[in-house]
Amino acid sequence: MKQGLSLGFSQSLTLTPQLQQSIRLLQLSSLELEQEVEQQLATNPFLARDDEVSERERFDYAEGSDEAPLLTADELDWDGDGTVELAPNDSEWGVEAQSHSQTHASQYVDGDVDPFGRLTSATSLSEHLKRQAQHLRLCETDVASLHFLIDSLDERGFLTESLDELAACLSSDPEDVARLVDQLRIARQWLLHLEPCGVGAQDVGECLRMQLRAAEAAHTGGEVALYAAAKQLLNLPLSVLAKRNVLQLVASNGFSESLIQQGLQLISTFEPLPSRRFIPLVDSVVVPDVYVYPIKRKNADRLKFEVELNTDVMPKLKVDEVTAQLLKLQKAREKAKADGKHTATEVMQQTLAEARGFIKSLTQRFDTILRVAKAIVSRQEQFLQHGAVAMRPLVLRDIADELGLHESTVSRVTTSKYMATPQGTFEFKYFFDTRLGTDSGGETSGTAVRALIAQFIAAENKSKPLSDGKIADLLAAQGIACARRTVAKYREALRIPTASLRKM
Repeated sequence: MKQGLSLGFSQSLTLTPQLQQSIRLLQLSSLELEQEVEQQLATNPFLARDDEVSERERFDYAEGSDEAPLLTADELDWDGDGTVELAPNDSEWGVEAQSHSQTHASQYVDGDVDPFGRLTSATSLSEHLKRQAQHLRLCETDVASLHFLIDSLDERGFLTESLDELAACLSSDPEDVARLVDQLRIARQWLLHLEPCGVGAQDVGECLRMQLRAAEAAHTGGEVALYAAAKQLLNLPLSVLAKRNVLQLVASNGFSESLIQQGLQLISTFEPLPSRRFIPLVDSVVVPDVYVYPIKRKNADRLKFEVELNTDVMPKLKVDEVTAQLLKLQKAREKAKADGKHTATEVMQQTLAEARGFIKSLTQRFDTILRVAKAIVSRQEQFLQHGAVAMRPLVLRDIADELGLHESTVSRVTTSKYMATPQGTFEFKYFFDTRLGTDSGGETSGTAVRALIAQFIAAENKSKPLSDGKIADLLAAQGIACARRTVAKYREALRIPTASLRKM
């Protein structure tokens, strides 16, 4: 094989460590960012939290200004000034923000009252049931058996395991198992009489039947036929019952159409999941990355919207001056020795550079989030003022071209980032949707079409609900070309059942 040399040209993209870090931080959520910051603080001695809290920005309008906030900063209680610039002094490096990420909802409290405190300390289903058991006059054995069954309930409040299986968990002796089954059978009867009604049932069907029996026992009227019809309906598989095909149910049960409809209405008032009201809601609280608030203009009907970073999720970091000065002193000493051995100093210099680079990447992250948020708000002002029906079509490339960013960068910014607006709190991605054409040659968004579909269904005649084809015709009357299959897809995305299931 003959060997030789050749000359060629090629291009390649190399990402510096600083750029790689900036890209990685950009796609992190607020929680993931806080974890990353904690890790950096633990491993980099040059990084430290800056506990100095910046003075809150005030909205100060000069006399005669044509703009004024609908709500002042004090009324909204949004802390921080959103500053994202670096100062040349290492001690001021970083973003002006509090040292700990906190849920912004806690800022809406007056005095010592936290509206979310009740959610975090809410009684669980197990505690609720055991508290009721304390008022029953039971022996120690029955109390222990009842507590065991309560602890064996699943997250829905159902007892899905058989008593034989539960007894086998307590003993392997056949005689003990038989005795335990008898004890658990008695305890289950006590459990079935506790509140909420339906707890301890084996499945949804039994839970609903228990509630029907309780409703019948508490009812003093003479509607015997109604409860008989409801009992017959609950003996059917729930998949059949969920279709609400009244004509089919009339044919299979022999009751009148009126009784079947009343029975379905009665069953719909029952709670299929006993544990629902004991599930804590605090897990669903979302901490926004930015806030959007309206600004009122004098002599103008149109609102202007301002965007502000949520400083509660912005880590406030600085370079530790003491450690930095020690490095400078160590470097001077090693230079004085002039022995050429600067290994330790070089490592420390690299660590200091990483600390500064991390703070710079944090600043760039929040600056990019703010820029993207402002671009989204400027394009979706109609949505912010009028709701989902006014959502404009928008794609990532629109924002990328406007800001001079790569489309992948905008995608990272819009992932797991949230915006608190007058219409609610939404993920950035919510504001991006497909384009649908109109008869006038304009465009509308899929979000606006879904909002219209929800409005049509909310206003429909429940005895004659709108079919997907009819909804498509109503949209066409509004100048929006939307096929029946597209309507069905949007309706399913809204978790709205078909017309036959909506019929009352």
